[in-house]
Amino acid sequence: MKIASIQLQINDAQLASDRIKKADQLLDKYAGYDFFLLPEIWMTGYNTFDHYQDEAEPIDGPFVEHFAQKARELNAYLFAGSFVEKSNDHFYNTSILFNRQGQLIASYRKIHLFTYGSEEGELLTRGTDPVTVDTEFGKVGLATCYDLRFPEQFRKELDHGAKLFLITSAWPLTRLAHWELFNAARAVENHCFLASCNCVGINRGVVLGGHSRIVDPRGNVVAAGDENESVVTAEIDLAAVDQIREEFPQLKHRVLFE
Repeated sequence: MKIASIQLQINDAQLASDRIKKADQLLDKYAGYDFFLLPEIWMTGYNTFDHYQDEAEPIDGPFVEHFAQKARELNAYLFAGSFVEKSNDHFYNTSILFNRQGQLIASYRKIHLFTYGSEEGELLTRGTDPVTVDTEFGKVGLATCYDLRFPEQFRKELDHGAKLFLITSAWPLTRLAHWELFNAARAVENHCFLASCNCVGINRGVVLGGHSRIVDPRGNVVAAGDENESVVTAEIDLAAVDQIREEFPQLKHRVLFE
């Protein structure tokens, strides 16, 4: 499968419509790829907390409708990153995955909300359930940014059959070393591929880290971005997961504690 991580630049002068237009342009440029990723709350800007509730949408709103159509046009799986979802009186950081036909095959509400210098945990309601979903290539697990620091979530997705983790993010440059570490660790400890998509630019004074990456089940970085807007691409084969797990059967040696 050919996979492309769209590392968008975010700045405070952009309108949501401009960001969507730019994302569409980059997606169209890589038409023919099988799988696309976009970053976390990129339409609003993760750190633009005062816009969260005003720009929130239901799961069947314009944001989801637009990228359902885009997945159909591309004939590709599209992990459209996350947006602020409004459901009744609650708001969530919700990421969405479409299949080639533009069907919404998975939505994931971020479980680990960030509270360190962030209003996310005050404004949003956390999700409760890890999410995995079948694709024609194999089962994938979804996660968002801060989730990377919590290996238990990825173990649960592994136990549900995941062979590829998809990460949407707005990780800051100040903690780039942690980002690189956790991307590799979550892949190698679970013998899974991992593809992440992070923002670049400056949003409400926070410099975003970029360095989106695609990591193989041995923890090797197959492809990575830098601190500029770019598209990170690779061709991977999820069949390699079974082979690697058989060659080095660490997962068979797990001791499960109650």
